[in-house]
Amino acid sequence: MKNSKFFLILTIGFVLSLSASEAQKAIEMRIAPVGSICLEGQDCGSAAPAASQAMAPVNDLPKIELSEGSEHIVKMLNSGVDGTMVFEPAVIKVSVGDTVHFKATDLSHNSASMAGMIPSGADSWAGALSQDISVKLDKEGIYVYQCDPHVMMAMVGVIQVGEAVNMAEVKEAASNQKATFIMNGTRLDQYLSQL
Repeated sequence: MKNSKFFLILTIGFVLSLSASEAQKAIEMRIAPVGSICLEGQDCGSAAPAASQAMAPVNDLPKIELSEGSEHIVKMLNSGVDGTMVFEPAVIKVSVGDTVHFKATDLSHNSASMAGMIPSGADSWAGALSQDISVKLDKEGIYVYQCDPHVMMAMVGVIQVGEAVNMAEVKEAASNQKATFIMNGTRLDQYLSQL
């Protein structure tokens, strides 16, 4: 109770220290839309966010190299280099036995493995919202994961552990999964093409 009163007083003091225009800008930044929805049949070419337009065609993306070390960090973000609702880096290659630390950099995200999109016999995972989670990857193959509340926006990521022994299965599952995305429909294909 004492800490929450202190935080409230600190927050009120900060807000009062802002000028009216600074406060208005801060509010506008927090409530600004993070994307758009384009329904099938609509001409949405000009309505797409700049980051989505900047995504390279699937075949033009560089291949990802093996990440150094045995500990790797992936941030859960509202906005990043690949657009809105992203993991960063979204595609990594690691060695068998490495650990990936998913950091809840922005709130309301989690990391959860996607059914049918991890190696046979590998352990699945599902982190809590707004919480960090660490996952040790002991089975060789491709792991595709999602943010549960933002999967419809294609908030997904890909990890290759050792050799891509399950690529055919993952690509088949990905073709079914991407039909559920309401935006960033090619994102998963682009990520898989970087392996």
